Formats: sequence, C-alpha cells, structure tokens
Amino acid sequence: MSKNSTDVTIGALFRSRVIRTLMLSTLFLQIGIWVRNYSILLFVVEKTNENPVAVSLISVAEFAPIFIFSFIGGTFADRWLPKRTMIWCDFLSAVSVFAVLLTLIFGSWKVIFFATLVSSILSQFSQPSGMKLFKLHVKEELIQMGMSIYQTLFAVFLILGPVLGTFVYEHFGIDTAIAIMGVAFLMSAAVLFMLPKDYKAEENAVKTTVLEEMKAGFSYVWHSRILTLLGCCFAAAGLAIGMTQPLAVFLVTEKLGLPKEQLQWLMAAFGVGMILGGGLTVGMAKKTPPQILLALGMSASAVGFSVLGISEFFWLTLGAQFLSGLFMPCIQIGINTMILKNTEAAFIGRVNGILNPLFMGTMVLMMALSGWLKKTFSLLGLYEGSALLFVIGILFLVPLFKPSKALKKSEEA
Repeated sequence: MSKNSTDVTIGALFRSRVIRTLMLSTLFLQIGIWVRNYSILLFVVEKTNENPVAVSLISVAEFAPIFIFSFIGGTFADRWLPKRTMIWCDFLSAVSVFAVLLTLIFGSWKVIFFATLVSSILSQFSQPSGMKLFKLHVKEELIQMGMSIYQTLFAVFLILGPVLGTFVYEHFGIDTAIAIMGVAFLMSAAVLFMLPKDYKAEENAVKTTVLEEMKAGFSYVWHSRILTLLGCCFAAAGLAIGMTQPLAVFLVTEKLGLPKEQLQWLMAAFGVGMILGGGLTVGMAKKTPPQILLALGMSASAVGFSVLGISEFFWLTLGAQFLSGLFMPCIQIGINTMILKNTEAAFIGRVNGILNPLFMGTMVLMMALSGWLKKTFSLLGLYEGSALLFVIGILFLVPLFKPSKALKKSEEA
C-alpha cells in the first residue's frame, strides 16, 4: 500500500505545472552554468598560463554576489512578481553572455569574468523567486518530495556538469561555449512562460520602502524560533564543510600515500552517493519530517567526516565519501523544506537571503582559514573537529523535534 501511495504522490507531483516547468528550466540553467564554470575556468588557465590570482577571480565572481546581493535580491523577490522576475533574470543573463561573446570576438578576453559575475548576481534575484513559486503553487504535502527531485537534478549535474563543460570547451572552444550558455539561459526564460500567471498584489496593500522591508525580514527571522535555530544549524554546517573542503587532496596524498590524481575517485564516490541519496530521499520524503531528514543527514556527515580523518585505507575513505554523499540530499532537502513550511510566502525571499549567506559566509571563512589550520593542526584533528561541528548543529535541531503545537506555542510566546 505504501508503494502505491508513493507512486500516486509522485504522479501528483509531476501533474503540477509549476514543478514540471521549474524542473525543465533548472535543466537548461544547469547546462548553462556548468558549461560556463568549466569553460571559463579552462580558458582563463590557458590564457594566463595557470596564474592562481586570475583563477581565484573566477571564484570571487561566482561567490561574492551571494554575500552582496543575496539579501537584496531576496527583498526585491518578495516585492516583485516571481514569474516575471525569473524570466527577466534569465533573459538578462543571456543578453550579458552574448555581449561578452561580441567583446571576446572584437575586444579583450578579460571581459570573460563579466559573464560569471552578471549571471551570479541575477541568480540572487531569481532563486528566491523560484522558492516563492513553490510556496504559492505546490501543495504543502508535496513540497518535500518536490525538493527531493529538485536536489537530485543538482546531484546529477555534480557528476555530469564538469564532464559537459570540459567537453564543450576542448572540442568547440570558448566562443561556442559562451554561445551555448546564452542559448541555455534563453531556453530557460522561454520555458518559464509556462508558469501560472503571477498573483497581483492587492491595491489597498500598505506600501513600504525597501529599507523597511529589509528590517522586517530580519525581525521575522529573529522572532521565529524555528528559523533562528535553523540559522544556527546552518552556521555550524557551513563551518564544518568549509574547514575540510579544500583539504581532500591531502587525504589522498598524506593519509593514503597515493598520487593526487586519485582524488577524482573520491569526488566520484561523493557524487554517485548524492544521486542515489536523492532518489532514496524521494521515497522517504512523504513520511519523514524535514527536521528528521536534516538531523539524519548531519549525523551521517559527522560519521563520514570522522572516518575520513581516521582512515588510512583507500576503500574505507571511499566508503566514507560515499556515505557523506548519500545523506547530503537529506541536509539540502530538509533545510529547503523547513524554510518553505515555516515561512510566509511574503517573506520567502528575505528569509532565504538571510540564511543562505549565513551558510556560505561561514563556509568560505573556514575555507580561507583552512590552509593556516592545516599548518597548525593535523588532518585528523581538523576532520574530527568538522565532525564535532556537525554534532553541534544537530543539537540546535533538538528543540525542533517537539510536537508542532508545542513549537507554535513557543513561537507565540
């Protein structure tokens, strides 16, 4: 009976025009983004003779907008109509990409950074609008399963994306790669026209300034116990992941005594685990509360990172990577579902704009410090410290395991 019930739910999910449209749009966007990421990376490496400063600027162009524009983009996403916002963002991304292509043909190659910067900025307006559409149009009981399939698509591109981007650049060159990016963004914009018509705001609604809405967003998160605890959990997870993410190559060379090229197998094990985990989570999503999914994912990550720090055997390290990847979708799906279920539609953009940089900020901070930490502490200490941070993150979730009525009373208090 449970199997049939799940099948019916998946069928209901894909009967949703919003789900189908957002999935197809995401497919085109992922093609454009991964072709962009790897084509530009390989192009800059080739043009600058592997200049590390030039290569690092790609990451700056990709991640800096998350800190600068995430909350601003989320605020405007709450003010603007979500369908229109997403279409314009994808269209403007395509325009900027084609402008870069013309400049490459007739001018300087350094404008290539502009393509990453503009599309990354625009995504800070588009992504929260997509979340808002989930909240407005998808039934609450289908949100978690929808997020499961959504994250599985991202996991698939985690494996296929680098292969696709590298293939396009090596066989067709940077001009064709940029043209593919532009077409992919245009296709995404075209697909989004299939979304339901935007709801018009009530004419008698109280008009507020952008600054007032920003303040209201911070106040909303601060006075929500669930969102505040989730933010603390976000920060702990960001610290844990950032502490060790740049150090994986040292697991291969120092702990295992293998050539650095063997790192690709660890990355592949993590990616395959994510794809399988996304599929498994789709089956679990109907009956498992999001806070349980999140705690399960962080628990598995704590075990996986702890084993990574201890292991001196390739097969054990590979298994720990696979375990971490297998349960990573539980973290991503649990977080997004909790945000959607515990946030009013009018605040989705701002809540996303506050919590997302909290995670990215702590992660990037620890990534910046990881080199110094590596010189000061052992790999074992760093990976066990990372596992401990995951455990601390789980402790912030403990109050969320109370019955929903108890949580609502604490919110009202």
